[in-house]
Amino acid sequence: MGSGKSSVAREIARTTGRRWVDTDKLVVDQAGRSIAEIFTSEGEEHFRDQEAAALRSLAPGTGLVVATGGGIVTRPDNVVLLQRLGIVVWLTAREEVLFERVSRNRRRPLLHTADPRATLRDLLARRQPLYEACAHLSIDTSDAPHARLAETILARTGALAAAPFPP
Repeated sequence: MGSGKSSVAREIARTTGRRWVDTDKLVVDQAGRSIAEIFTSEGEEHFRDQEAAALRSLAPGTGLVVATGGGIVTRPDNVVLLQRLGIVVWLTAREEVLFERVSRNRRRPLLHTADPRATLRDLLARRQPLYEACAHLSIDTSDAPHARLAETILARTGALAAAPFPP
C-alpha cells in the first residue's frame, strides 16, 4: 500500500507499449462500488474473494503489466497465479515514506483504525515474508521517480523487454 504499484505499472506499460491492468480497478468495475464500500458492506474477506477472481481472469502469456492490491499475497493461491502470469516485482519503500503517501488518501479501508501508523507497520510486518517468498525481485521506490523505477525494473527483468506481446 503506497509503494507506487499502479503508477509504476502504468509507466512500464507506457514504455513498453503493453497493456496494463490493476486488479483493484477490475474489482471496482465488476462490483460497481469502491473498495471502501465493499469493505464496509461485505468485509475484507469478500473483497479478497473478488480480488482473487480478478486475478484468475487474467491469462498468462498475454504480456500484461499487472498492478495488484497490497494484500493479494495473503492468499497462497494468488501467489501461484501471480507467478504464472510472469515476473513478480515487489515494490517496497521505507515505512515513513509509505505512511506519508497513504495518509494523503482517506479511502484506504485498512487504515481506518485508531492508530493508522501502527496498522501500517503491522501490515508490513505480516506481509513482508509473503512478498519475499513470492517476488522474483524487489525494488525500493522511496526516492525515485516512476520513470526511473520503470527503467530499473525493465533493465533488471530483461524478459519484459524481450519480444513484444500482443497489445
